[in-house]
Amino acid sequence: MFGALIFIPLLVAVILYAFWRGGRDERIVAAICLGGTAATLLSLSPLSLRYEGVERGLALVDVAVLAGFIMVALRSQRFWPLWVAGLQLTTAFGHGLKAIDSDLLPQAYGAALQFWAYPILVILTAGTYRAHRRNHDAASQPLDT
Repeated sequence: MFGALIFIPLLVAVILYAFWRGGRDERIVAAICLGGTAATLLSLSPLSLRYEGVERGLALVDVAVLAGFIMVALRSQRFWPLWVAGLQLTTAFGHGLKAIDSDLLPQAYGAALQFWAYPILVILTAGTYRAHRRNHDAASQPLDT
């Protein structure tokens, strides 16, 4: 629960920043992050059973988020969406590891699923900042006459 006290405000701040200053890619990734987080919260198992086995609902959400990030990365002219997709891929692999080794500690499984969300938000923030700087610099360039 403590993680949610940090993650949710951070998520909201990054999403607002991406929609305020970001370009199309940044806004799409922010929307995917928001939708993925909402879907995750709706698909969590009861606390007493959480991460004991493969979290099928979370796995579906994580694969859908991965597909969205890959779609952005494939059409983007920027490099940062590839990092976001790669980090989400490691999250998706976490479900596979639990399926292979059912003895994987629930805490390790849960941490593996949650950890990469923070670097993804950091990368989205950096991508938004750079998009804003590019747009600002382009707007301040004098027109050739």
